[in-house]
Amino acid sequence: MVISGTKTAVEWLVSAAPDPQACRREWERSPLGVALLPAGRRWDVLIMPGELGRPTLDVLRLLLARPGPVLADDGAAGRSGTSMPRLGFFVPAGTASRWLATGVRGAGRGSWIVVPYPGRVTGGVRWLVLPDGEGTLTDPAVLELAMHEAAARVLAKEGRKS
Repeated sequence: MVISGTKTAVEWLVSAAPDPQACRREWERSPLGVALLPAGRRWDVLIMPGELGRPTLDVLRLLLARPGPVLADDGAAGRSGTSMPRLGFFVPAGTASRWLATGVRGAGRGSWIVVPYPGRVTGGVRWLVLPDGEGTLTDPAVLELAMHEAAARVLAKEGRKS
């Protein structure tokens, strides 16, 4: 059974693919349930460490009725072998080339993003906020505001632990 929200999310995501049918086939055939989609066409992705990304998403949810899509990559292993989760916030195309922030990586034109099928649980990569199918993206100015608030909250919390 396909939920209508999932169907519109799928349609919106595959519209970014150079070959939408190939993207659908990849989701169906990949044992991981993921496909590669190009950033920079319909959206860019700003990727930040989970320590900042999760509180940023919490703040965004307070500021917005609905933030744009957000991916979590819980399976990225660092050099030490420990898991280093990351969050990817979908923002308007062109944002990554203009974004200046320490510790935030931009994926724009020329980058590819691992994207799970909406609504399916996959190994390591999952949706925290599903695409709405209408193209809602997070406004970069609001994301920046949320990041600053989140960073202040994280620092305040760390100060209380000391």
